[in-house]
Amino acid sequence: MTPRGCKIEVAMPYWQVHFLNARHALTSVMPEIRAAVAESVALVSAHAELPDFDVVVRAEEGIPDWGVLAHSPAPGVVELALAPSRFDSALVVRRMVRALFLILRGDHPGYGRSLGEALVSEGLAGHFVQAVLGGRPDPWDATPLTAGVAKRAMTEWAWLDYDRALWFEGRGNIRKWAGYGLAHRLVAEHLARSEGVDVLSLAAVSAEALRPAMRRLSGADTEPEVEADAEPGDGPAPEPETAEGEAPEQGGAAPVTS
Repeated sequence: MTPRGCKIEVAMPYWQVHFLNARHALTSVMPEIRAAVAESVALVSAHAELPDFDVVVRAEEGIPDWGVLAHSPAPGVVELALAPSRFDSALVVRRMVRALFLILRGDHPGYGRSLGEALVSEGLAGHFVQAVLGGRPDPWDATPLTAGVAKRAMTEWAWLDYDRALWFEGRGNIRKWAGYGLAHRLVAEHLARSEGVDVLSLAAVSAEALRPAMRRLSGADTEPEVEADAEPGDGPAPEPETAEGEAPEQGGAAPVTS
């Protein structure tokens, strides 16, 4: 028990931001980027003890919709790409919180190489964003499942050469962001059957622990998947309009977080 009047110290990681800024594209927003990264670290550290990490930041004006992407290409590394002309601190924080969960998971067991491992990592990351920031799921996580997707994922669960562009970016015959939507449903199904378990307690869980949840989703999935170009309304989402204090409701390019 903590004695009355004693302050509980939250362990903070050692982290650095590295700007790829030789051409000065980031100069105008560097203080805001640092502040957004610091905010995301503080938010996540209130829930979990982060390991030390580096953030590599580059400018990329061509990113659609939200204008910011974050991913963790290796343990202890976050790559953050953003459009300086459309900088939005709330969206940077949201992307960073998701990437920081993958930093938590990165040392053990890692993001993973198979489709099943990717689905578990992305599903947990999406639920973690909600646990930390509240609000509704991000738009990719809220992607409705079309028939056949869960059954196909069960078949391809252990594939190491799965097509990431097809599953997570819509470059193929399934709906854009289908992998994120399925991943979110997968973790929700597992949590619903696991009393006393929350997303943080699953940070280091193996993908195999969630295979039964995928079997249940697959068992309820009896129709073949429909071609993406035959689905009305499968085009890119419009530019988000985020009210102050609310979670963003629309998203852009699929969040690259592997």
